[in-house]
Amino acid sequence: MPGKLKSPKELEALHKKLAKGLETDKARVSVCNGTACRPYGSNPVVEAFKAAIDKKGLADKVEFKVTGCHGFCERGPIAIVEPGNIFYQKIKPEDVPEILDKTVLNKQVISRLLFKEPITKAEITAQADLPFYKNQRRIILGNNVRIDPTNIEDYISIGGYSALAKALFDYQPTQIIDIVKQSGLRGRGGGGFTTGVKWESCRNAHGDIKYVIVNADEGDPGAYANEGLLTGNPHSVLEGLIIGAFAIGSHQGYIYVRNEYPLALKNITNAMEQARKLGLLGKNILGSGFDFDVRVNRGGGAFICGESTALMASLEGKVGEPRAKYTHTVEKGLWDRPSDLNNVETWANIPLIINNGADWFKKIGTPTNTGTKIFSLTGKVNNTGLVEVPMGIQLRDIIFNIGGGIREGKKFKAVQTGGPSGGCLPESMLDMPVDFDALTKVGSMMGSGGMIVMDENNCMVDIAKYYLSFLEEESCGKCVPCREGIKRMRQILNDITSGAGKESDLPLLEEVGHCLRDSALCQLGGSAPNPVLTTMQYFREEYIEHIKLKKCRAGVCKDLITFSITEEKCPDCGMCVKACPAEAITAVGKRKPVVLDQAKCIKCRTCYEVCKLGAVKIE
Repeated sequence: MPGKLKSPKELEALHKKLAKGLETDKARVSVCNGTACRPYGSNPVVEAFKAAIDKKGLADKVEFKVTGCHGFCERGPIAIVEPGNIFYQKIKPEDVPEILDKTVLNKQVISRLLFKEPITKAEITAQADLPFYKNQRRIILGNNVRIDPTNIEDYISIGGYSALAKALFDYQPTQIIDIVKQSGLRGRGGGGFTTGVKWESCRNAHGDIKYVIVNADEGDPGAYANEGLLTGNPHSVLEGLIIGAFAIGSHQGYIYVRNEYPLALKNITNAMEQARKLGLLGKNILGSGFDFDVRVNRGGGAFICGESTALMASLEGKVGEPRAKYTHTVEKGLWDRPSDLNNVETWANIPLIINNGADWFKKIGTPTNTGTKIFSLTGKVNNTGLVEVPMGIQLRDIIFNIGGGIREGKKFKAVQTGGPSGGCLPESMLDMPVDFDALTKVGSMMGSGGMIVMDENNCMVDIAKYYLSFLEEESCGKCVPCREGIKRMRQILNDITSGAGKESDLPLLEEVGHCLRDSALCQLGGSAPNPVLTTMQYFREEYIEHIKLKKCRAGVCKDLITFSITEEKCPDCGMCVKACPAEAITAVGKRKPVVLDQAKCIKCRTCYEVCKLGAVKIE
């Protein structure tokens, strides 16, 4: 690594030198080693590539790059081979020599490692041709495939920190704020407040000491977009933060990282150290006279600390509890000083806007919801992972074009957006645009970008109970509406799913939900009723069935269902007998149906899941 860069010209010279190094005839292999791929065995695959390249003496012919998240998480470990943009999935260490011999050296495609379209079974070779990728607009996540997140030179080689140089030397702070305002960028952390207006308010607030903060405390179940970005391209977030600090007039920043994100913590800490060594962070950045430094703080493991005032209390060493919002954090935030807090994705957009201009950014998305949004697409879809799409895209496009539709040919039932405080939207809303305003209008929210798809086997009453249980556990308990309201709603849902529900429970649920929404201290409580209110609005018939008929149509609520074996369909294969953890199923004899002992049955659904002939029935 070179010494400190003392001017924009030195940064530009380094960029040109590194970019020229990319102009090579070498083949390139990029392996995803992000958090989602590691449980599938990406670490052994990485080591296998290193060992094989060394053993075969291919260092002068192959550029091997270990990258962050590629997005298509369930297909890991993933490798991209260039030239050809060849996408290999579910790689094992024993596949590595064959990839090098056949694909890298002889340009042959290995069929068994290609992605196969779930319905047609057609093989797709190029990453760009995969429906999962070709229907996205990956302006932020796209660079994850190109760079090693632990090497700042990789980021500089593709133009990294050029936006910082432009901001420091070509613009005044107020001009930067104007550009961000004109871009229409809204905070990607959930509320969707206009980023430029927030920056302006913080800059104009009284006080010489101001703080900028990255909120990387992503606690929503099923959401990991911030983790994927902070792990795969930490310098983009850091560059955006420095630009924002210069615009606001801050000289100290904080990155609040969820403690459950060890790789993100490691990579952003490494990025900061490298940036300091190059003079891109610390005193007199690039010779501009601007001083700015950052500290990383690990989160306390509490969902509530994703809320801005609770996060700042945690940074101060206090219990992570929210405070009333009559005083805005841009005026009195961290240590009662003006503070600007944005999430990981918001900061990562800033270098793109500075380099490409506000008009370029405004052309993506819709007039009031500009740019792209990253979603964690999970649940009952064929293709799960991190997806980046233009604001305003339809839910149907995300779930069926990118997500590949519902698994096992099941029927789509609902999609929840916005994490545990988001709403559950029915099939009739698949054609609605996905943006801040449209989601809020129908009772849901953007949140941290979680998107969980559900099929016919999901019980919407049980789903609402699950999220209320999570929020009850995570509530700080500071205000009565949240502490008592969530608990009471969860108790009512327990009664309904256990067969003790009453018709009077439904108006009571709605009354408590509206009271909680209108009177809670912070948005954890204010948005907590969303899963209940939206499922009651769009799936009310399921609540009525639970109460009046004592029936769960999805076969999920144990107290309302009974399992039985259909004699005509049972071939006595023994699969359910072996799988039953309670030994409630016994084989009678050859070609005779098995017998299920209702007294022993614990209603775990295992028999139902393993039987492929439909012999197990839920009533």
